[in-house]
Amino acid sequence: MSDPINAQFRPRIFSGIQPSGGLTLGNYLGALKRFAALQGPDAQTIYCIVDLHAITVWQDPQILLSRTREAAAAFMASGVDPAQSILFNQSQVSAHAEMAWLFNTVARVGWMYRMTQFKDKAGKNAENVSLGLLAYPALMAADILTYQATAVPVGEDQKQHLELTRDIAAKFNHDYGVTHFPITEPLIEGVATKVMSLRDGSKKMSKSDPSDASRINLTDDADTIAQKIRKARTDADPLPGQMDGLKDRPEARNLINIYAALTDETPDQVLARFEGQGFGAFKPALAEVAVEALSPITRRMSEYMADPAQIDAILADGSDRAAAVAMPILERTKDIMGLLRTRS
Repeated sequence: MSDPINAQFRPRIFSGIQPSGGLTLGNYLGALKRFAALQGPDAQTIYCIVDLHAITVWQDPQILLSRTREAAAAFMASGVDPAQSILFNQSQVSAHAEMAWLFNTVARVGWMYRMTQFKDKAGKNAENVSLGLLAYPALMAADILTYQATAVPVGEDQKQHLELTRDIAAKFNHDYGVTHFPITEPLIEGVATKVMSLRDGSKKMSKSDPSDASRINLTDDADTIAQKIRKARTDADPLPGQMDGLKDRPEARNLINIYAALTDETPDQVLARFEGQGFGAFKPALAEVAVEALSPITRRMSEYMADPAQIDAILADGSDRAAAVAMPILERTKDIMGLLRTRS
């Protein structure tokens, strides 16, 4: 890690996704595929389904439960090994909520109001949204710092929240004269960390888009994936030999990035192979690699979802292992702040 303060901490990677349902190719390439690739001996990997974040807006309890299991299935189907990583849902580890309150006393109100996502989600209705929607970046910081995570894989749209996490860590360390929390580093890597809509290359691929044709869902079958790629918006120009030639062609750039991410190539390597060809040749090739990559994930997700008791058992075991890491860090945080606690 580049920050010297982090040298004293065990390398630990933390990240999570909301159980919002409708996981897409964007979730896979921007998060799940990367999470699986980060597993290994270099750092402990802790992955969380952030159901406490989900309830900042009202959720139907049964749907939330189903989506939590679906997210867990997606993690595992994408290659996250619950024996190698810690996989759990946030609400089962109470240290997250408790640390979030401690951070509410560290973070400044102005920091929260500057969060772009809050302004986007609250809009003109800011006085009537839940307090949780305003304060949830403190919970996000707690998610990360409760494990003293030294790195977080994030997309471009989450950089601001990680910057706030770093601000909270730095302010806590300064206020109490300690180096208790690392200054967590972002891991922004890969060629498709932000996958764009198949219908509009200027917009992020999202389950909330009214058009299902704008996205590839992880539950789509092979025929549906191929059809959506065939119908993806493009242009009539041939492909150049390098990405510089796609500067003003967002839809073309998006499809090249998707192909590169699915095949673990660079975009320039992909373009070198298809230089001079049109999308009539490129789209079938992209459809083939997309189906090859995603069909096994769809199948494995279905297998996991057919046995919810197994998912629940995996999440329960993960929560026990997560709590074993989190609770000593939380208790040390209380000690630093002068909060008395009952000692066994």
